[in-house]
Amino acid sequence: MPQDFVKRMRVMLVFWKQRLVLLSVPKTGTHAYTQALAPLASMVITDPPELKHAPVYRYNRFFRPMFEKMGADDMDLVAVIREPLSWLGSWYRYRQRDDLVGRPTSTRDVTFDDFVRASCEDAPPPFANVGSQAKFSEARPNGTRISHFFRYEDQAGLRRFLAERLGPLPDIPHVNVSPSTELSLSEEERALARARRSADFDLWESIPIADASR
Repeated sequence: MPQDFVKRMRVMLVFWKQRLVLLSVPKTGTHAYTQALAPLASMVITDPPELKHAPVYRYNRFFRPMFEKMGADDMDLVAVIREPLSWLGSWYRYRQRDDLVGRPTSTRDVTFDDFVRASCEDAPPPFANVGSQAKFSEARPNGTRISHFFRYEDQAGLRRFLAERLGPLPDIPHVNVSPSTELSLSEEERALARARRSADFDLWESIPIADASR
């Protein structure tokens, strides 16, 4: 696969010999790892979006049965989880880009308070429909689950783990960064997010810092 094509994609990576799958949780920096590690992967899932961003339930439905038939019933799933308000901020910035102006998904004329409030609705409008990291990572009744969680903020721990499983890593670029915008959030909306997105906060707070030097 041409490297310039991989650079444009967020993908799920499968490392067959190492029995490792790196899931692509949106807005958690995994695009940088995709760009660097795709040449080392056995499978690079680029399309359709429903599979390249496959959450655990979709991995369980489409990939796990295939892998088990090929003798790999011990694949480790890896996911990176970002602090929830930072994650929402990244989505908000990303949807302010020029090519979305005038579209229902644009946040150009929306305040961050309004975005966070809308994201907490039972049926969020298109500009605030971003899903949930906890839902993405939810374990399945048959036992399929994330084997290794890492905080987005713990890049050193993630890199050390990947190096232990894959060998020496290439340089990990800093790519796909959303436009820098100073964000402020009222205490009211902060409390609302914690209440309505408690599963996301509970998940992130449950993940220890893997890099002991921090």
